[in-house]
Amino acid sequence: MRRVLLASALFAAPLTAQDDALVARARAIHDRVMTLDTHVDINPSNFTAERNYTQRLPTQVNLPKMEEGGLDAVFFIVYVGQRNDFTPEGYSRVHAAAIEKFEAIHRLAEQIAPDRIGLALTADDARRIYASGKKVAFIGIENGYPIGTDLTNVKKFYDLGGRYMSLAHNGHSQLSDSNTGERDGIWLHNGLAPLGREVIAEMNRLGIMVDISHPSKQSMMQTLALTKAPIIASHSGVRAICNHSRNLDDEQLQGLKKNGGVAQLVAFNAYVKCGQESPERHAAQSALFQKYGVSGPGGAQGLPDSTRAAFQQDMQALNQKFPLPPRATVKDFADHIDYAVKLIGLDHVGISSDFDGGGGVEGWSDASETFNVTLELVRRGYTEEQIGKLWSGNLLRVMEAVERAASKPKSE
Repeated sequence: MRRVLLASALFAAPLTAQDDALVARARAIHDRVMTLDTHVDINPSNFTAERNYTQRLPTQVNLPKMEEGGLDAVFFIVYVGQRNDFTPEGYSRVHAAAIEKFEAIHRLAEQIAPDRIGLALTADDARRIYASGKKVAFIGIENGYPIGTDLTNVKKFYDLGGRYMSLAHNGHSQLSDSNTGERDGIWLHNGLAPLGREVIAEMNRLGIMVDISHPSKQSMMQTLALTKAPIIASHSGVRAICNHSRNLDDEQLQGLKKNGGVAQLVAFNAYVKCGQESPERHAAQSALFQKYGVSGPGGAQGLPDSTRAAFQQDMQALNQKFPLPPRATVKDFADHIDYAVKLIGLDHVGISSDFDGGGGVEGWSDASETFNVTLELVRRGYTEEQIGKLWSGNLLRVMEAVERAASKPKSE
């Protein structure tokens, strides 16, 4: 039986008998369904013999916190921040950084804790590992920048376990425009680059899910016209609720439905609840991000240790000068789920956190509080079957469809 924690903040008043019954029902459901978070960023320094995820580190995700909160499976992310360096030397540097993260994830599953977590390469792998009582690790690739201009790197990343990839992050890559073009009105490719189109075909051929969370809307719509398999948004919100360029508007959500894909809605405060910051804080924060060359707090994961420490100190000072507004809550997050379910149907909606990349809301601030998401879904009337689909069923269905598409003869 998995241990689950309940955030007391969700209940300001004493629990009634009815509350007790609802919590008990939610706990039982949470224990029976596979809970899968499709976006968790990592730092390779936390994957060493001396310091690793078998320990209760201050990271939002590690094995003790996953076990406490009943979080069964995660996509650990091979993330490299975007730079305006499109030289062979630049590509070589970011390629090496990506390989370091691939190796860290393999080290956790194969050397550090093979008795507690296994690496899944297919949907069936995930179910088998889950049934064995171990946690499940997948690998996702955030930003195709590290493949450079060598198409064979797509196969290399697949062979290393990458099972989804976005073609851009915050900043245009050699493959695709980013959502950030909306902010500054500057576009590089007007959607996909010619090489990006080739990469999508290669991902389809191999069986890598195409992730459209960070690329521009135009890039996504062009992807929908090209892809031979369902696609995903690995960690995005609903634009109708929070008008941010990282979120999906109704047309994009409808496109995902028509494609057979899934929108993994993200519990990232700034994408769940918009318009909360003062203009002064927003300006100071933007200047700080520009100083360190990052697009947000999560970008600090890609900085060297000493630089990241300096960034965190500056961020702490900024927070003291300009206090943070109230955080979004699990209830606010569930509003995004409700909206998408009503618009495109439950079969096309999933769940993600962006933990250790800036994610987290009040009530789901780390993996140990994962149960609170299930509790809120039960409170809203979702059935066990529906909750199972939201937590993992829909994503695994898409993964299987991508696997099948990859195995088809070219004539089909």
